[in-house]
Amino acid sequence: MAKITPFKGLRPTVALAPQVATLPYDVVNVTEARAIASNPYNFYHVTRSEVDMPEGIDVHSAEVYQKAKENLEDFIAKGILVQDKEPCYYIYKLVMNGREQTGLLCGSSIADYNTGVIKKHEFTRPEKELDRINHIKTTRAQTGIVFLAYRDQQDVQDIINNWKQDHQATYDFVAEDGVQHTVWVMNDYAKVASITRLFEEQVPATYIADGHHRAASAAKVYEEMNNSDIAITGDEAFNYFITCIFPESELKILDYNRVAKDLNGHSDETFLAALATNFSIEKATSSDPYKPAQAHEFGMYLSGQWYKLVAKSNAYTTDPIGILDVTILQNKILSEILAIHDPRTDKRVDFVGGIRGLKALEERVNSGDMAVAFSCYPVSIQQLFDIADSGQVMPPKSTWFEPKTRDGLVVYTI
Repeated sequence: MAKITPFKGLRPTVALAPQVATLPYDVVNVTEARAIASNPYNFYHVTRSEVDMPEGIDVHSAEVYQKAKENLEDFIAKGILVQDKEPCYYIYKLVMNGREQTGLLCGSSIADYNTGVIKKHEFTRPEKELDRINHIKTTRAQTGIVFLAYRDQQDVQDIINNWKQDHQATYDFVAEDGVQHTVWVMNDYAKVASITRLFEEQVPATYIADGHHRAASAAKVYEEMNNSDIAITGDEAFNYFITCIFPESELKILDYNRVAKDLNGHSDETFLAALATNFSIEKATSSDPYKPAQAHEFGMYLSGQWYKLVAKSNAYTTDPIGILDVTILQNKILSEILAIHDPRTDKRVDFVGGIRGLKALEERVNSGDMAVAFSCYPVSIQQLFDIADSGQVMPPKSTWFEPKTRDGLVVYTI
């Protein structure tokens, strides 16, 4: 069963919250982060502290992590961030395009992560882990929220919904991308204890939706602390990591699409002929980007033309991994025809999150940067749960969750 804990969140003042809050550190590049961080309150000064360093600096250098520490301490010294005096839970509602989802911000047990109560569906990359390990150890804080999902538990939802109804929100603002962020501080001991108990008794597992590297990094810091010479009681803050847990019924996974740099020596004609082995192919009747309407359908943009591809039954298996459209695309097109065998390391493939829209695929091809683009039907929440429950992992870049929580609204200090 899932073990969670309240904590003393480090939070911005109400007036400054909209200026502090930022998207997760890993969804922008350094150029974008520098432009946004012209605002002195922006949390990229902590999560992407290279914005305050000379251009070209190694973003993984000790100086960058030390600057993050200094900036976080400066935010605290100036009263931009203030720590709660008592452990709390935080209710976090996001609204995007009229659809809302509400999660519980809490500490989740790293022991649960290590034993599989917190389930994973992706591999992590050591260099990305090391980046956040160094960031956590230097700043003594977890600044990035791990996005978890769980199967709906009505008693938990009732407590959360009643609190939202009976209490005024602490933060409520619309960010520049149009997403509304609303946060309530749950500081009633009895309610906090009830939620903690319900998770221990009624929630057998939680699932990482977004933030595998943040979770893995926190677990490595926990391991280092436990292997040190200091006495460990199990109650220390580093035994947990900051998470926002959402019920499955409120979540939506967007498509995660692919672009390839070349056709591996094929002409358009021979490429289409190779595709015909495993797909039925027809030209799209509209000039608009082709958005797949169901599983095993793909859009393809090649030489200014959109196509509809439908996988034949011989193109996939029915096991939890084999039936995924991202698996079909990887195995039968990227690997078999284009010789892109490892999408995690091959520079001939790139990934475009569904939030950017299908026009972004056209632009990558029309610019000459890429030769062909593929639009995919999204993975379902149930597929994610099935794969995580089976102990398997999805192909890289299989899921894109939107909207995303903002960093800086609640920081977990260790």
